[in-house]
Amino acid sequence: MKPRNALFLLLFLLVVNSIHAQEWKQLFNGTNLSGWEQVGPGEFVVEDGLLKTVGGMGMILFPAEKFSDVEFKVVFKVKDNDSNSGVFIRLPEKPADAMAAVNAGYEVQIDNGTRHVGGEFHCSGVLYSLTKAKAHPQNKPGEWNTMEIKLDGLTTIVHLNGTLVTRFTEGDEVPAKTRDFEPDRGPRPASGYMGLQNHDEKSTVYFKEVAVRSLK
Repeated sequence: MKPRNALFLLLFLLVVNSIHAQEWKQLFNGTNLSGWEQVGPGEFVVEDGLLKTVGGMGMILFPAEKFSDVEFKVVFKVKDNDSNSGVFIRLPEKPADAMAAVNAGYEVQIDNGTRHVGGEFHCSGVLYSLTKAKAHPQNKPGEWNTMEIKLDGLTTIVHLNGTLVTRFTEGDEVPAKTRDFEPDRGPRPASGYMGLQNHDEKSTVYFKEVAVRSLK
């Protein structure tokens, strides 16, 4: 093969690999909970092709692999502004219960209301009780929201409906823990499991897409 042709082939393969790396892989198949594992009370059910939270406080874990240097896309809507849920990331081990997930990983919060303990550190798109919201872009109840969570090394970046809400790197300053139900402080790993929270019987959140793609 001529050097010029070899160079073209190499460039073509690099482009193909780059495109492949950026493809979204669906973690929820729209039909059932295949690939997911319930942890703790309550449950998720599939209703009209959507994941629906029921009761709690529990979670569903995606136990097949740990994720690093990826971006998650989570498309959700809430029954009302007080509906509470979250996306767990950077879980170092498979949790025994939902509070173990809260304390060992990060919860990217879904909560746009006032019934739960609120504030700038407890609203949609923040790392629950650890980061302050840069914006409040969640749509009205019944409207779909797209949350994009990027795990870039030890940096976590969260956009909600295209607006930056959180940018956090391990070692950044966080407020002190003041309530028992807030997560333990301390570093989280670059690689970990992910999951979705079902928070309580008064909270109803629907998910129609849970996907991941590589950053590499």
